[in-house]
Amino acid sequence: MAAALLAATFVLTACAETPFGEGWDGEGGLNYVSDNGTISEWRDPAERKGPVAFSGNLDIGGSFDSTTVGKVTVVNFWYAGCAPCRIEAPILQQSHEKYGDDVVFIGVNLRDNSEQAIAFAESFGITYPSIMDIENGDVQYAFSGIVPANAVPTTIILDADGKVAARVLGVIESAGTLNALIDAAGA
Repeated sequence: MAAALLAATFVLTACAETPFGEGWDGEGGLNYVSDNGTISEWRDPAERKGPVAFSGNLDIGGSFDSTTVGKVTVVNFWYAGCAPCRIEAPILQQSHEKYGDDVVFIGVNLRDNSEQAIAFAESFGITYPSIMDIENGDVQYAFSGIVPANAVPTTIILDADGKVAARVLGVIESAGTLNALIDAAGA
């Protein structure tokens, strides 16, 4: 009897819904590693590493080359099955709408095909494109020696010279936090 009760408790606990979606255990779950929103910031431009040069094919067609931007750039590493990515998607979009063409927003999709990435963007109202980095990981590699994207999601803010001004490992808590990091980068 005790064994049956213990088994039933385990099954019910394993199926419990979390704020991040079904199956997320807060420790990575669903085959990804998330962090707690740790922010690293380099306010003094002389202390910033880079510039980071990266490029790749976009989910919507065409390509992106960071060396041609010349503006503050928000780079978000994500994929559709990442529950914390779904939580922060509206926050990223809200900041994107606030800054318009003054700041470049670019996603870096780590696992999906273009159709999945576009469906995610449509579902969450995301209006900026994503580089599809699943084939070769070139974008991840470009950042690895400077400021690695150690978690999914990771958001990196580059200044207008392409140098790393800030990094958020894990979910961005609010548009206010992201906007403050963008402003400190020189937007």
